[in-house]
Amino acid sequence: MPKIKLLFLIPPALLAGFVAFIAAGNMRENRDEIPSARAGQAAPAVALEEMPGRQLFTDAHIRDGEVTLVNFWASWCPPCRAEHPVLEDLAAEGITVLGVNYRDQPDRADAFLEELGDPYAAVGADPRARMGLDWGVVGLPETFVVDGAGNIVLRYAGPITTEIVEARIRPAMLRAAGE
Repeated sequence: MPKIKLLFLIPPALLAGFVAFIAAGNMRENRDEIPSARAGQAAPAVALEEMPGRQLFTDAHIRDGEVTLVNFWASWCPPCRAEHPVLEDLAAEGITVLGVNYRDQPDRADAFLEELGDPYAAVGADPRARMGLDWGVVGLPETFVVDGAGNIVLRYAGPITTEIVEARIRPAMLRAAGE
């Protein structure tokens, strides 16, 4: 009979462990930030397929001495649509935004850019998510700040807003520029 009583303690113990695990995760300093194993390291090589009629984003673009933003997006992604005007504004300011069209159909990706505008100085397709996997992309959209030597300074997962640009993106760009 004592063994049966011990079995009744297992579910509450498992529940307590699960609650402690969740609580520890919620006590991170910034719950909205997904850590990146790539921050401070060289960006993985750029290997994209051409999107007809558009400048192809190549590895040279992120290693040309200029701070850039690399944005992973797709036409099927509602948050990508929501952040698109912010990317357009950044591009209009003269900030270089490079695009990675992630696991998308070429005709839909093209229609997306035709409808909303093309903020990308160069763009390429990652239909099999190989580059996304190398960069550690877990969901869309994701934006990376890359310094002129091709090192990742910041990864922001989720749609960028004007508030995020001011609080996170611009400070990271200043750090990337050495200011």
